[in-house]
Amino acid sequence: MQNLLTSLPTAVFLLVALIYFLASAIKILREYERGVIFTVGKVSPKTAGFLRGVKGPGIVILIPFVQKMVRVPLRTVTLEVPPQDIITRENVSVKVNAVVFFRVIDPRRATLEVEDYYHFTSQFALTTLRSILGQSHLDDLLAKREEINSELQKIIDQQTAPYGVKVSAVEVKNVDLPSDMQRVIAKQAEAERIRRAKIINAEGEYQAAQKLYEAARIIAQEPTALQLRFLQTLVEVATERNSTTIFPVPIDLLEPFIRRRREEKEKAG
Repeated sequence: MQNLLTSLPTAVFLLVALIYFLASAIKILREYERGVIFTVGKVSPKTAGFLRGVKGPGIVILIPFVQKMVRVPLRTVTLEVPPQDIITRENVSVKVNAVVFFRVIDPRRATLEVEDYYHFTSQFALTTLRSILGQSHLDDLLAKREEINSELQKIIDQQTAPYGVKVSAVEVKNVDLPSDMQRVIAKQAEAERIRRAKIINAEGEYQAAQKLYEAARIIAQEPTALQLRFLQTLVEVATERNSTTIFPVPIDLLEPFIRRRREEKEKAG
């Protein structure tokens, strides 16, 4: 009995040591995670077999007190850039915010080449947003949003690529204008609509004048068409009004019909 009591603390110690060893040695990485393995403070190459520098996903076995692991997620991160006060080329102050979508494609570089890749990407996105939009015109900022987004994505991605970070997209969300500038833009838009309405009206009058000119040429070639048009107008007026309307009909209007009828009789006789 005394021997059992004496060996019990030793067994408990060994059990605790075994649990600690297993907890330190066995790690589980999810499908979207990779582990950067430091062996005595160094990261081995990717082709170093059991000691390779990046592992996962699944079960990873480490050597306690010799190897340490840094988890690196590979999922796309949505970075919200807070509103920034930007002065455009026209010296107009606007507030602009954006969203940056990025993910880690090289866990080794993202761990070794930069202290905090998330903070680095956010700060570089912020400074790039100020720089690019500060060189843009206000009209381009409002109308050419896709071109600006593409330029921002290209510049930020070029700077983050050496650190294993891929910037897939940059989207400028909101552009807040001062109230006086909003009124100016509204007046400009109204003036533009009035200009377009006048141009459309002028084009309609021009087309109508062309059609009238063509109709006049046809009537000049065939005088009978003028009489037919006159009779058609009489019919339209008679159907639109209930009162009796008297039109004096000159004999000259009927003379072509009478002449044609006379010619047809002479040919028949």
